[in-house]
Formats: sequence, C-alpha cells, structure tokens
Amino acid sequence: MIEFTVSIADIPIRIQANYPQTKAFCSRFLSEKAPVFSVAITEDDLANEQAFNARTAPHRNRSVQEYPLPYLETLAVSRKIADQMPQYGAVLFHGAAIAVDGEVYLFTAKSGTGKTTHIRYWLEQFGDRAAVVNGDKPFLKVTESGAFACGSPWQGKENFGSNVILPLKAICLLQRDCFDHIEKVGFAPHLAAVLRQTYQPPTAQGMEQTLDLLTNLAKQVPLYRLGCTMDPNAALVAYHGMNQ
Repeated sequence: MIEFTVSIADIPIRIQANYPQTKAFCSRFLSEKAPVFSVAITEDDLANEQAFNARTAPHRNRSVQEYPLPYLETLAVSRKIADQMPQYGAVLFHGAAIAVDGEVYLFTAKSGTGKTTHIRYWLEQFGDRAAVVNGDKPFLKVTESGAFACGSPWQGKENFGSNVILPLKAICLLQRDCFDHIEKVGFAPHLAAVLRQTYQPPTAQGMEQTLDLLTNLAKQVPLYRLGCTMDPNAALVAYHGMNQ
C-alpha cells in the first residue's frame, strides 16, 4: 500500500493506493497538509472501473479494452474523491477550463465536439495572457465569496492543466455550427445539460449537496451557449461575447 496526500480545490485528501504510478500521476498536487478525508482503493474498485468501461464504451463510440490496473486506479481515485467533495463545497465537472488574465472560462460539451481544439485556439489568440487550468475534469468550488475553477490531476489525454485555483468568470455550452455566435442563456432551461457534465455521487445526500452547489453556482456565474466553427476566430467571438 502506498499512502500520500494531495490538495485539490484547497482540500487535503489522503490516498491509499496500490501502484506507485498513482502517486506519480498526482505528483503536481502532493501536499503536506493534514487531510480532511481519505480514500482507499481496493481490488473491487479496480474491477468496477473495468466493468464500467465495458458498459459505457459503446455509448462513447469507443471499443471495449482491458485497461492496465495502474490506469484504472487513477480512475477509481477520481471517483472516490468526487463522491466526497460536495460536502466540502466542490464538484467534479467534465469540461475544459482556460484562464485569460486570471479569470477562467469553462467550456463543456459532449466528448468529440471540439473542446480541446477550441482551447488551443484560445492559446493561439491570447498568447501569454492565457493558460489552461484543466483540459478535461476540473473541480468547481462554490463559496460565499465566489466560484472557482480548480486544477486536478485528471487533465485528459492531452494532459492540459496546472495546479491552480482561479475565479470562474463564465460557463459556456459549446456546440458545432456553420458560423460563430454566442448568447447568454438561463441556467434553468439548461440545467439538464449542466447536470450531465457534473459528477453525480451515488448517495442521496451527495446528490442533494451537488444540486445545492449547482444552484449557488447559477447565482454567481453566467451561462452562455456558443455555436462555433473549427476556425480560430471562434475564440475571439467567445471571449468578446462573455465580456460585453
């Protein structure tokens, strides 16, 4: 058993893992702080992750494959951490978060829509002003003083991300279109779309806490819908639309 502590969304977490690769995977988030909760990965957890992949791969247009156990352990760690984070004011979110001038714009969409490509366009357009917070699964922390996008080790296959916590400026639902346009929309009509991209804990209490956090998030952060082409100009349309 390998034990170490990480700090994610400024929440120290003790991890009991089976493989040294898991600690290496989390290396940029290691912490010496006293943990507020712990997670331990068992053989059953690894088997469950493999079974989950087998069930969901066809729905994600991916082939079923046997993943290495160290990789499955990183997924199990993510799931077990995400289960407990709502009680500490944070939720795991499927999206790409990029900061410009220290404020974060979070793009979410179905896998394969082009989030990573869009983030690359932002890096091209804004240069040193821009930095990727997380390319796949940031944590969103909702507090009385505001909402924040937080880096996590789960950064997607491109490994885009960093260990930062920055103010969340806006959330944007991204979809392909034949021209670039953006509009501000209400949270209520699009709650289902936001909820689909939010990790949903398996317990009633965890789900209730998650919905409470999303309700508070909606009060603090505007939601936009972006129809975009695969053209670098889409980044400018999105940025200016969210800064009117």
